[in-house]
Amino acid sequence: MTIEDIYKSRVAAGELTPDPAQEHVLPEFERIRAGFSVPVKSGWFSKKTPAPKGLYLWGGVGRGKSMLMDLFVDSLDVPVRRVHFHAFMQEIHAAMHEARKTGVEDALEPVASAVIADVRCLAFDEMQISDITDAMIVGRLFEKLFAADVVVVTTSNRIPDDLYKDGLNRALFLPFIDLLKDQMVVHELASPTDYRQDRLAGSPVYFTPVNADARAKIDTVWADLTGGDAEPLTLHVKGREVLIPAYRNGVARAAFHDLCGKPLGAADYLALSDKISVLVLENIPSLGRSNFNEAKRFVTLIDALYEAKVRLIASAASSPEMLYLEGEGTFEFERTASRLREMQDKDWGTS
Repeated sequence: MTIEDIYKSRVAAGELTPDPAQEHVLPEFERIRAGFSVPVKSGWFSKKTPAPKGLYLWGGVGRGKSMLMDLFVDSLDVPVRRVHFHAFMQEIHAAMHEARKTGVEDALEPVASAVIADVRCLAFDEMQISDITDAMIVGRLFEKLFAADVVVVTTSNRIPDDLYKDGLNRALFLPFIDLLKDQMVVHELASPTDYRQDRLAGSPVYFTPVNADARAKIDTVWADLTGGDAEPLTLHVKGREVLIPAYRNGVARAAFHDLCGKPLGAADYLALSDKISVLVLENIPSLGRSNFNEAKRFVTLIDALYEAKVRLIASAASSPEMLYLEGEGTFEFERTASRLREMQDKDWGTS
C-alpha cells in the first residue's frame, strides 16, 4: 500500500481531514518508501543502488508535518528510527563524551558508526539548531550518515537557510546547509490550517480550582495534542539554558513554578513563545504580596504568549479576575486578567 493509499484510507475513515498541501507532499514520502524497496545490487560489475534522496519538510506549526512523518515511518519495512532532533543531538554528545574516555582520536567516528549500523532511515522531528556545540559537529555527522546511504527525513519550522540564524561563527555552519539541500528534497508544507489550534476550538482551556479533576482534564487535552509522548526541551537564551519539562511538536507543558518561580525574564519568555504554538501551564496559584516577584514574571509571560498568539491551556487557583486581589500591582494585573479571559475564546489565536 502506498503512502497515498494510507492517507486516503485515513480520510475515508474520518481520522483525517483532506488537505491539498498535505496531499502535495505525499509523493515525496512515497518516492523514499519505494526507493527502499529497490533490490540492492551486488557483485563485481554491479553498480551500487543509490539510496533515495531524503526529505526536509518545513512549515508552520500545527500543519500536519509530524502526522505525515508518522504515516511514512509506519509504512517502512527497513530499520528506521523516529526521534526528536534535539534529543538525538543530546545522545550524540553523550556518546562522544564516553568515546573520548577510551582515548579514541576522533570521538565522532565510533558514534556515527553505531548509528549507521542500526538504521537505514533517520526520521527527525523538528530540526532546529541553536546550540553552537550542535552546530559544530552536525555537518561532519551528516556527512558520515549520507556517505553510508542513511536516508534522513526531517521536519522543521524553518527553511534550511534559516537554521542557526545569527548563531556564533555561523559561517562555519553554512556548508552544512548546502549539504542538506544537496542530499535532501526541500519541501514547504504551506497549509493555511493550524490543526492544533482547531483541535482546541470550542473546548475548555482554563480549569479552576487546581484539583484532581483539573489535572485529569488537562491530561486529556495533553494526550489529544501530543499523544502523551513528550521530551524535555532546552532553550538556549543569551548563553543560558532554560528547561521546559515536557514538549512535543510545538506543544509545551510546565508548572507555574517552572516558568515563574525561577529568575526568568522577557527574553526567556519570548524565546519560548517563538518555539511553541500551545502552552499547558499548570498550578497557577493565588497571587499577591507573598509571591510578588512570581506574579510579575507571570504578567511578563502572559504578555509574551499573547503577542505571539500562543494558545494557553491552564489550571489556576481562581478565575483570571480573582487571581490577584491584594498588594501592589493589582491595578496593573487587570490587563493580564483581561488577556487571560480573551485567550479563552474559541477563536483566539486563529487569525
